[in-house]
Amino acid sequence: MQETLNRAKQIRLVIFDVDGVLTDSSLYLGDDGQEYKAFNSKDGLGMKLLQKSGIEIGIITGRTSNVVALRMESLGIEHVFQGQRHKVPAFEALRDKLGLRNEQIAYVGDDVVDLPVMRQVGLAITVQDAHQLAKAHAHWQTQAAGGHGAAREICEMLMAAQGTLEQAYEKYLR
Repeated sequence: MQETLNRAKQIRLVIFDVDGVLTDSSLYLGDDGQEYKAFNSKDGLGMKLLQKSGIEIGIITGRTSNVVALRMESLGIEHVFQGQRHKVPAFEALRDKLGLRNEQIAYVGDDVVDLPVMRQVGLAITVQDAHQLAKAHAHWQTQAAGGHGAAREICEMLMAAQGTLEQAYEKYLR
């Protein structure tokens, strides 16, 4: 765990996959073709607190969905890449735009399509119910499953490693 915390101290950007990480992998499709996803509100608060602590958040997802754009907008996340069948170009574009090194980036994935990015970053994270290959290439794994508080767990771990967690919750304890 100490190695994970050492890696976490360097992180300036966390990139999340969506399906299977911020959701439970379920895809709800209406008769009209509209796609629905369920997001965890506790994850959302954790992501807002993480941003306030000074860590940027990005999204790279293979699917394209209006609901993802709406949810990320509500969380104030501006770095959103949808429809990325191959995620490395989006990762490189975001890294370069923010002027970061790979060691300063964490990536959260849950399946084999995430491996090309997971293998390049300073902190590769996966969720409890991830594919075995994703788990094998992760530096750290959440206790929670995707869509069930995993993102909150990640945000709190990063803030704890960087010494900002107590400050993030201070206003709620007054």
